[in-house]
Amino acid sequence: MEFHDAANFLFGLRRYPPRPGLAATESLLDHLGDPHEGLTVVQVAGSNGKGSTARMTESVLREAGLDVGLYTSPHLDSVRERIRTNGRQLTEAALVEYVETVRPYVLDRAAAGTSPTFFETVTGLALWAFARNEVDVAVLEVGIGGRYDATSVTDPLVSAVTSVTLEHTDVLGDTVEAIGRDLAHVAPADGRLVTAADGDALAGIEAQADEVVRVGDDGAVGVSYGGRTGIEGRVRLSGSDWRVETPIPLVGAHQADNAGVATLLARQVSSALDVDLSTDTIERGLRTAHWPGRFEVMEREPLAVLDGAHNPGACERLASTLAEFDYDDLHLVFGALADKDHRGMVEGLPTPDSVVACRPDVDRAEDNAVLAAVFEDVTGIDVETTSDVTDALANALGRADPDDCVLVCGSLYTVREARTRWSRLDVPKAVDDVADARRALRETHVTDPGIYRMRGKAVHRTLKTRVRPRQAQYLKEELLSLGGECAISGLNDQDEEFLDVLLMGTLAQFKRLTRKLDAQPYGLGPLAEGIADALSLGDGDRDRGYPWDDRTAVMGILNVTPDSFHDGGEFETTERAVARAEEMLANDVDVIDVGGESTRPGADEVPVADERDRVVPVIERLADRDVLVSIDTRKASVARAALDAGADIVNDVSGLADPEMRFVVAEYDCPVVVMHSIDAPVDPSTEVDYDDVVADTLRELRETILVAERAGIDRENVIVDPGVGFGKSRTESFAVLGRLGEFRALGCPILFGHSHKSMFDLVGRDADERLQATVAASAVAAERGADILRVHDVAETVAAVRVSEAANDPDAFTID
Repeated sequence: MEFHDAANFLFGLRRYPPRPGLAATESLLDHLGDPHEGLTVVQVAGSNGKGSTARMTESVLREAGLDVGLYTSPHLDSVRERIRTNGRQLTEAALVEYVETVRPYVLDRAAAGTSPTFFETVTGLALWAFARNEVDVAVLEVGIGGRYDATSVTDPLVSAVTSVTLEHTDVLGDTVEAIGRDLAHVAPADGRLVTAADGDALAGIEAQADEVVRVGDDGAVGVSYGGRTGIEGRVRLSGSDWRVETPIPLVGAHQADNAGVATLLARQVSSALDVDLSTDTIERGLRTAHWPGRFEVMEREPLAVLDGAHNPGACERLASTLAEFDYDDLHLVFGALADKDHRGMVEGLPTPDSVVACRPDVDRAEDNAVLAAVFEDVTGIDVETTSDVTDALANALGRADPDDCVLVCGSLYTVREARTRWSRLDVPKAVDDVADARRALRETHVTDPGIYRMRGKAVHRTLKTRVRPRQAQYLKEELLSLGGECAISGLNDQDEEFLDVLLMGTLAQFKRLTRKLDAQPYGLGPLAEGIADALSLGDGDRDRGYPWDDRTAVMGILNVTPDSFHDGGEFETTERAVARAEEMLANDVDVIDVGGESTRPGADEVPVADERDRVVPVIERLADRDVLVSIDTRKASVARAALDAGADIVNDVSGLADPEMRFVVAEYDCPVVVMHSIDAPVDPSTEVDYDDVVADTLRELRETILVAERAGIDRENVIVDPGVGFGKSRTESFAVLGRLGEFRALGCPILFGHSHKSMFDLVGRDADERLQATVAASAVAAERGADILRVHDVAETVAAVRVSEAANDPDAFTID
């Protein structure tokens, strides 16, 4: 079975409506061997905030050293993101294996009229995956209610109800007290139910649950929201014998309540499992809990915000949070599902200066004309309508001035379509022969007959992107009319999920295509811009004065450490380090990367003060040399000290894992290298399953770049490092080298750091004989699109780069 077959089977289960009761889920799990029975479960219910709370709980527990599974819904891009283990989404291979296991059972139940629904089957997938991965804790976000939700087949160790508002009244009850009673069915059998609810909702919860502990005013856990600082909110939490004070990436007073609930859940779990949970661990876990689509700031001029608020209570909270920001006019993009309280939502939002009502691509979405009528009745302003979310967003951004605000809300389905403006990857594919074409088509999940028909037509300019079904059909029709080709994912049996498409044509065909799409509806104009940028169809050149702007630059490694894997101890003193730097300068190095902590396997963490004392004196000595100086550190305080000493670049091997690092880089407005790394230092025992190491790395780096941008870092200042050797096997590291050009999709310079690494064992080179292999890889990387090569051997690498350049443009070289 191929991935598209498995995914289509799951999506096809949406045709079955939900039903009360847990029997279908219990029967499915029985067929799977009851994988949930051995899990330690945290169950999080609520009308609003349950996803954010689940994410914060998971982040804190992972920070404590536990292996944690996280199950949430809905998804923004791929169904696999609903199920994460230690932050990494479910692999395609695992989803296929699960569907192959359950498909005969599901078909049998369907024939009997008792098929499990989509949500029940995916819940089974989550529990099956977490059991296979042997997680220490599984954090489950409830879908709807509590009593009959599929996640309630589990026996939670701890659980919570975040908040209660009138929603799904046809299923849960028509008062907040009744809804609270339903939600409170998630209460653990032998523990306390945590909640931030109050009033009638709290009364309903207390009527159902045996023991309730409340978070918030007059609760057992005190919560204080200190307002916004930049793009973070500051929270203070306190219990009888503990106190936490930290910024968190989720802004708003309601997120302080959610943080309080998450902290108490994490403390209960740590106590039950006898795991140490320090204040620092809680604070770091909360601060690194990013959650897309929940008051997510995507741009600053104008302020562009995405928020999945989908009921009156959530819209009121959104309005309160937005009031913390300064802006002139508010331009609202609004799309919602048909079963929501539209009038209540509109009344809860701040009064906009302009509105574009739109319709997300889901069957349950409300007609945009209906939403426009509600807005006009409540606000009295004229409302623009468009059938497409991305067109609506483009219109709103087009009319906004730099000091205005553009807000997208109404549904996470609306948010997920709008978010593609910033998150979609348009990946140029290197297709030199039929074998390359077959691989690219298979990666796009094209069916086998489609691969057979298309493979001979793809040996030219080929670009993979991800669009909605309607956009896919337009792309196919327009490119076919121009003589090109467009292959669409086998997931096209449904009309709500994003599809991979592979576009094939000559540059002339692509230029004509982008001109035709520019005037089309359904978000095709912004899509055309992305295609043009990805294939460099414009005339603009990037030149900001950095050596990597127009050629491959060489970054020399200067380890001021006693224990680095290749040259540890050789340059441990300041004088020896400076002498080594002078040698690099004589060999035409472009950047000197100064590091004071080893990331080799098994390396001990170096205290901040020791690392700072190692690198700062060296950087001060190099600051007046004619060379860029980079600080190789994963600690924000060390980076700040190095930048103050004269460093020009931050090289962060952890990919901004220190939550303060992104703000330091933004403050100094300097280039930053963000690496894709699973562990830093490298943990040889960590095994990572990739569906496609390049595609998976691209996707995860994309999210890191968005985090950087939200902190105020310009994308042009971000340099990406695919991180060969960090959570990647030797074979996977070579795959990254071979497909390095695909990282152009991120729109950032590419750094390749391969010097003397164990990946060269694959070609028979032991640790003491890797110089030749490193130089050969440098030449390949330069040819495949590397902008910066990070190496120990500067002279040899400069020569390799020059040879590559001469092969491409021999007339640029002359003999003295």
